[in-house]
Amino acid sequence: MSGKRLIVGAIVMGVAVPLTLFFLLHLQTLPQLFTIVAATFLAWGVADLLASILERPRLSDRTPGRAIREDWDRRSADRDSAIDRLD
Repeated sequence: MSGKRLIVGAIVMGVAVPLTLFFLLHLQTLPQLFTIVAATFLAWGVADLLASILERPRLSDRTPGRAIREDWDRRSADRDSAIDRLD
């Protein structure tokens, strides 16, 4: 994660989004605000983790669905060749 991305993400997901939700939902207590902050940080972290998984070179030029299909086909071919060798 780059420095600019981290700073912007922390400001947006740690301040702007929680405060916006806090005021739009007419919440009143600090624990409610901190719960929203924690939930947005958690969502940001999970989304960033999933994005980093999808950016791996193995998937860089393929969609996740295409990668799964190609992996399935390759495994099927490997299994079929192993069965042929046994015969």
